[in-house]
Amino acid sequence: MSANEEEDESYVDYDTFLAPDFRPSTFANTLVLATNDPNDSPLDLSTPLSKVLFDTQEIDSRIDALTTRSAIPLLDYTQQQTDASGKIISEIDNQVKSLNESFKQLEKEVIQKHAEANEVNLVASRLWDTLSLARSVNRCLQLGRQLEIQHSEIASSASGAAATGNRKEDHRALVRCANTLLSLREITEKTGCGEEGHGLDKVNAIRNMEDYIIGPIERSVKNSSDQIIREFNIGSASATATFAQTEEAKARILSAATCLYLMSPTVGIRPDRWTPEYLSQALAVYLRNALQSSVASLARSLAALPSLDRTLAEVSARCLNILALEIILATTKAPAHPLLPAQKHASSDKSNLLQPLLAYLETGSLASYFWRTLASSLAPRVQEIMNRGGVSARTLRTNRQNVAEAIRECVIQGSQPPSNMTPSKGKASKGDAEKSGGWDREVAVMVGSVVGNLGR
Repeated sequence: MSANEEEDESYVDYDTFLAPDFRPSTFANTLVLATNDPNDSPLDLSTPLSKVLFDTQEIDSRIDALTTRSAIPLLDYTQQQTDASGKIISEIDNQVKSLNESFKQLEKEVIQKHAEANEVNLVASRLWDTLSLARSVNRCLQLGRQLEIQHSEIASSASGAAATGNRKEDHRALVRCANTLLSLREITEKTGCGEEGHGLDKVNAIRNMEDYIIGPIERSVKNSSDQIIREFNIGSASATATFAQTEEAKARILSAATCLYLMSPTVGIRPDRWTPEYLSQALAVYLRNALQSSVASLARSLAALPSLDRTLAEVSARCLNILALEIILATTKAPAHPLLPAQKHASSDKSNLLQPLLAYLETGSLASYFWRTLASSLAPRVQEIMNRGGVSARTLRTNRQNVAEAIRECVIQGSQPPSNMTPSKGKASKGDAEKSGGWDREVAVMVGSVVGNLGR
């Protein structure tokens, strides 16, 4: 009899036990209801319990029978599995041993050498950083020494000029000093990682050089340039200046202006917003000094009219110097600044040394700025003279026509380009200016600032 036939003859309901939705509580309840009436009291549980126990014994007997009958195949299968496992373990042990040996060889030939290579790489990297820093320090020291030599040329030429009374000093050394200072600034300001100036701030020699050499020389060069601009005088008032003296004055002012242009700060300023701050300030100081001197001398002369002609001649000479300065700056192209992008210095008609000053003063002409500012500052002084009264006020009121004519001539003469200067493009010549009345507004403002405050 086969196993399937035995299973079919068994009274155990295997389908019920193997059903996916089988529940013990539901099965027990079904047995109890099958052998009892729900209304009976008490219920007879021995019959359903006997059935469950009998089914359990039947299943146990069936398991024993199947196990006894299939013992040899089961043992054979188990033996086969054990032998296969042993072979697998043996092969794995050999592979593990081979893998361990390969790892040891790899560790010896690669990992240890890689660790040694990392150390060598670290040493080489530090040596390269040291070499780069040493090169930067060496370049800074060379530039510092070069700066000292160039500055000594300024000092020696200035002392020689003072001793001999000759003003022909080596003003071009100012531009050389400015270029050297820019080279130093180009290194020391680039302090980012990998840049040339990285780590220089930690070198004592560089810090000492900045404190005791670069800083003092930079201030000295700036002061020398400021002084040259303050002392600018083309010598056109007396007409005694020779061509060589005029050219020397132009060269000196250009050297000073170029130096201040290059030395103007660039750190923290956008390239499109950058302006030559030092140059604009120095030129503004020159104009302010000329205005202050003119206002003070005119105020004294208006109170003492006999000295008015001489004072007006001095004022006219100051304006001529300002006009000469305007012509020089307008005809000089702005130098290329190494710390600014190249497009900042693109060639154009406005790329000259005059435009930054005009923008700084918010004016279109230095001569016009001079006369208008002088007029606005002179009006209160005239009112003071008239308020004090006395002989000065009466004399000034009596000679108002002569004073007005003298002031008019002063403005016209002081607003014409000097004879030894070439007007820039777009400026009228002396004769054309007089014919066109190009300075009528300045004349009216100056005359009105004096005559307009005299009363009747």
